[in-house]
Amino acid sequence: MALEMKVPSPGESITEVEIAQWLVEDGDYVEKDQAIAEVDSDKATLELPAEESGIITLKAEEGDVVAVGAVVCLIDTSAEPPADFVSGGDAVIEEKAVEVKKEEAPVPNPGPANAPIAKDVKATPVAKEMLASNGINAAKIQGSGSNGKITKADIEAYLTSGVNTDAMIGWGGTREEESKKMSMLRRKIASRLVAVKNETAMLTTFNEVDMKPVMDLRKKYKDQFKESHGVNLGFMSFFTKAVTEALRQFPAVNSMIDGDYMISHDFADIGIAVSSPKGLMVPVVRNAEQMSLAEIEAEIKRLAIKARDGKIDIADMEGGTFTITNGGVFGSMLSTPIINPPQSAILGMHNIVERPVAIDGEVKIRPIMYLALSYDHRIIDGKESVGFLKAVKEMIENPSKIIFGGKEPEEVLLNL
Repeated sequence: MALEMKVPSPGESITEVEIAQWLVEDGDYVEKDQAIAEVDSDKATLELPAEESGIITLKAEEGDVVAVGAVVCLIDTSAEPPADFVSGGDAVIEEKAVEVKKEEAPVPNPGPANAPIAKDVKATPVAKEMLASNGINAAKIQGSGSNGKITKADIEAYLTSGVNTDAMIGWGGTREEESKKMSMLRRKIASRLVAVKNETAMLTTFNEVDMKPVMDLRKKYKDQFKESHGVNLGFMSFFTKAVTEALRQFPAVNSMIDGDYMISHDFADIGIAVSSPKGLMVPVVRNAEQMSLAEIEAEIKRLAIKARDGKIDIADMEGGTFTITNGGVFGSMLSTPIINPPQSAILGMHNIVERPVAIDGEVKIRPIMYLALSYDHRIIDGKESVGFLKAVKEMIENPSKIIFGGKEPEEVLLNL
């Protein structure tokens, strides 16, 4: 019996998706719930699981745009698994076998340094993409899959074995060009970013923050924090808590425009920009104003892992009242981040660099981070934007203020 697999609806208002990548080949045997494809919508990349076990027949090509509800493949549920098929339940056994093979098998003889990657090489779809993206000559790799097929594990072993000389060859001087269609997600991001520049009165204000107090606090308690809560104590949780308190003080920064109206929120859903194989994703930490530092760290970790593994849901990224992006992890010193619509502001963090600063009339070396707040000047005035950024700076430089509503403990004690 041939089962028709149709494209499920990824979310409201989405009518079509793009086949980003087939994770199986035509004629492969697949198991129920096995991921068989990645599909791009204009909001996220999602995995398509097999509805039943059987032999798969593909009805769409990679790059095809198909309507929600369209048939993309057939699964012959009456087919028996081939003799060399390894089920998901045997994955651990197969992984161990691959590890043994990596230790015992001799390094294959390398082919010519500039040998092209064969298009008809026997490899899984994921492995083929890794071969192309890393510029690896497939002749140098001995496949451990069925019938000698190269797998993802084989390439990962090759890249970490110290024998990969392809990366040192350089560009090769061929002057070849490659034309590659942008994914639906990337095209949507591009149109949204252009729209933000054209449709908002975006302005950016800057400040700098002395990171020494937070760094000292983190150094003192990070081991105890990890032992108590099971997550690392990072800078992002401090900034998230500082931002939620600053949003309480300056509600216009936590607002957005809807036609002739300004919608304000009495909650802080903070979008955290994270890097993923498919590009920048902005999952949302819901009600961050009610979370502890440990809860924020745990949620950020959960969302970042989902984004890295390509399992982020549209529900994880919908909404959001304010966004934080950290270009510092890539070495950025200063930038003007673009607002994430329909929000009205975004905070940009940057790298921490030791700089000479004047403290109490003396020049001292302190770890300094530059902060940037981009905001929509249509509803956020300069006084509010500067006040917001100054509040964040003061709370990071004096972390106890985060606990006491942006005030010194003495001010709270004296009810000032």
